[in-house]
Amino acid sequence: MSDPATTQRAFTAQSPRFSAGADPDRIRDRLPFLHRRGMMQRGIRAFLEGRGHVEVETPYAVRTPGEEVHLHPFHTVRETPQGEKEPLFLHTSPEFAMKRIIAATGLPVFQFARVWRNGERSGLHAPEFTMLEWYHPGIGLDGLMDETESLIKAVLPPRLERHRPDGSTQSLDFTQPFERLTMVDAFQRHAGIDLLPTEGNAHALASAAGCTLRADESWEDLFFRLLMERIEPAIGRTRPTFLTHWPASQAALACRDPRNPQVALRFELYAAGMELANAFEELTDATEQRARFEADRTARRIFYPHRPDWPMDEALLHALPHMPPCSGIALGFDRLVMLACGTPRIQDVLWISA
Repeated sequence: MSDPATTQRAFTAQSPRFSAGADPDRIRDRLPFLHRRGMMQRGIRAFLEGRGHVEVETPYAVRTPGEEVHLHPFHTVRETPQGEKEPLFLHTSPEFAMKRIIAATGLPVFQFARVWRNGERSGLHAPEFTMLEWYHPGIGLDGLMDETESLIKAVLPPRLERHRPDGSTQSLDFTQPFERLTMVDAFQRHAGIDLLPTEGNAHALASAAGCTLRADESWEDLFFRLLMERIEPAIGRTRPTFLTHWPASQAALACRDPRNPQVALRFELYAAGMELANAFEELTDATEQRARFEADRTARRIFYPHRPDWPMDEALLHALPHMPPCSGIALGFDRLVMLACGTPRIQDVLWISA
């Protein structure tokens, strides 16, 4: 991909003093990071194609952008030559379309997809960003963790430093195996909480955590508050961490663990204070997936009653029973580049940000 000396300078370079924008000088200042971005994209393509994955492309403007309750899509209107109008949305993930391809072909597939999430902008978030998604039929969650670890080690050096927003640096060692930590063990180790017996009972979780339940705070709200405040700061500090086996209520599009239906076969990957990826051993039961979507849609209408609605993705639900056993992952490519370049700002690794 590049000679080691050049690569290491890119990893340890100080973050540019300019943020992303249209100014030519600012783009020129960030060229080392942007060249690194291109090298990583080529390296990832070579890695996945070498393992038999096929690169695909799916539509960005779709009827159903996703069903996550708290993600807000951009919406637009498609007009026909006859003047008919149809509401469309910029997708928040290519997952639904990619699963239809897997159901039709049985192939392992990947995509560098542009995705959009309205209302998100920070050092780690951009409203338009690049998601690397890949799906591997025939492997389970452990196999996908193995593949993800191998991919990341293939495009990052053995050790690197990341400059944090507070001016400090954080060192990561990629020579050791990535940590694999279940959600139950993470809450026990870092928060002193026996998590699963509290599921669905916000007062029980607050009592176990020794914290005050906020007004109208649900079990799910408190779970994510504790995850962000107590778990995430403690993991992925010196080596990346796979946080696995989430409570069943947080399964999303993952199947439950047949050995323990209280948990879902899902993991997220953390490194240097960043969530890098979210992955599932994929649910192929269309009836259960429809029920989950209905629950998400009900919750979304309660939380955001004035936001536009969209039709259920019936094509996906029709395809699910035809999917082979499969695991899939969505990895924030821009964040992986940030990690490689040592910068805390996503704008530093974008050619131009809107």
